[in-house]
Amino acid sequence: MGIIVQNISKSYNKIKAIDAISFEVKEGELFGLIGPDGAGKTTIFRILTTLLLANEGSASVAGFDVVKDYKAIRNSVGYMPGKFSLYQDLSVEENLKFFATIFGTTIEENYDLIKDIYIQIEPFKARRAGALSGGMKQKLALCCALIHKPKVLFLDEPTTGVDPVSRKEFWEMLKRLQEKGLTILVSTPYMDEAELCDRIALIQKGSILKIDKPANIIKDYHRIIYDVKAKNRHQLILDLKNYPSQYSVFAFGEYIHYIDKNENFSATDLDNYLRQNQHSEIEIRVTNPTIEDVFMDL
Repeated sequence: MGIIVQNISKSYNKIKAIDAISFEVKEGELFGLIGPDGAGKTTIFRILTTLLLANEGSASVAGFDVVKDYKAIRNSVGYMPGKFSLYQDLSVEENLKFFATIFGTTIEENYDLIKDIYIQIEPFKARRAGALSGGMKQKLALCCALIHKPKVLFLDEPTTGVDPVSRKEFWEMLKRLQEKGLTILVSTPYMDEAELCDRIALIQKGSILKIDKPANIIKDYHRIIYDVKAKNRHQLILDLKNYPSQYSVFAFGEYIHYIDKNENFSATDLDNYLRQNQHSEIEIRVTNPTIEDVFMDL
């Protein structure tokens, strides 16, 4: 009763948005689609929520076929698109009542499912949705997606443009919803959020690169990664890219993540090279890989 996707492809004119995508989300699982903008995440969501027809392949959601049973799916899923799409001129309470009425229910009937979220926005229930902060809009949209007690919840980049505190709160809410038995498919461009999912699919340019538990993906990565830091960050990146045996160089927080081609890599040699290029306050240390490191190497 989760989600099954088999060889789904979709093209816009001659541009292939997704190419023979296959994956399965188990009932009660929190599954993440992880990838940058333009990877194909939203296209997958729109196909699975019956808003778009695939060119090839098949898919089912909560046991219903996305083409034959589209009406049943629309009553069985909650969908929170990436862009805030509620009625800006309606109040918080009016939006909730409107969506509850569409699905033939009431706020009171399913209040147990949205209670933990709604109590945070209830003090603003008379405020127009368009006047809410980003975090409050996010919580209202989630309430509206849950108001009819769906079996499967689709969240398309729900934390994009939201402050770090609201992002953390949102993922805590998702964990509590999962504990109530919901199957959740969430997409995000934030690699740090990947580790909060039960399993993830790394997606790039319409193709899935890897599917597994986040911990397994990290564990299977065998390259040694170095945190490198120096006073002139911009010049450091350029000089690291010019180092003869460099394999990969990219910014990661306050450090630069550096990977060398050679197994017998010498941090001392790299330090000497950087000093010869007039760098100061140099720091080189081994660090643990992250999902972002794995993704950048696929």
